[in-house]
Formats: sequence, C-alpha cells, structure tokens
Amino acid sequence: QVQLVESGGGLVPAGGSLRLSCAASGRTFSIYTMGWFRQAPGKEREFVAAINWNGGNTYYADSAKGRFTISRDNAKNTLYLQMNSLKPEDTAVYSCARAVYSGSYYSDRTYDYWGQGTQVTVSS
Repeated sequence: QVQLVESGGGLVPAGGSLRLSCAASGRTFSIYTMGWFRQAPGKEREFVAAINWNGGNTYYADSAKGRFTISRDNAKNTLYLQMNSLKPEDTAVYSCARAVYSGSYYSDRTYDYWGQGTQVTVSS
C-alpha cells in the first residue's frame, strides 16, 4: 500500500511563493513518474506538473510554465512543487499522485494512488 501525504499549502498574497511537499511511503517511489494536480471549487481536477523517475524529464501545464518547478528527492521519498508568482487563479487543493498506467501524464487516469491534498489560497 502506498501513502502520499502533501504539506506546505497555505494563504499567500498574489505574487508570493509556496513550496509543496509530498511524502511517499514504500520503497518503490523512485521508479515511478509522479505528478501534481489541482482542483478549484466547482471545477474539474486539472494537471499541473509531472516528473519522471529520475527527474530527467518534467512536464508542465501551460498555466504552470515559467512559474512552477517540480522536483523530487528519491533518497527522501519526497516530491516537491515550488510555486512562484502565485495568482488568485492558482487557488485550489493541490494533490500529488503516482503514475502507473500507460497514457498521458497530463491525464488523471494515468495515476493510481493520490494524496488527500493541501489547500493553496492566493489572495488578490
């Protein structure tokens, strides 16, 4: 069984920064692509970023490019999302997930295990 636990969310003013963390249990974290998704109230869950097993390849939604950076530390079984220049429209619950199914990393159907999420609120 895999557990993913996010942390680092909070309330920040527009233009501020946050770093989210996702701590994974288990010994197989390092072999999976991992992703971040977010869901705002009344909206569908949307892809934010993904990173392959060794960090050599990263993928970003257009809304995240240039502002967010995904990274991982396999020795610590931890995934990160550095978010800079935050905007009110970034307000959402952010969740990490593990990709195991074949398919696009941009689709949530590619992922099996999910964390409970951490709230990010950006004030204007």
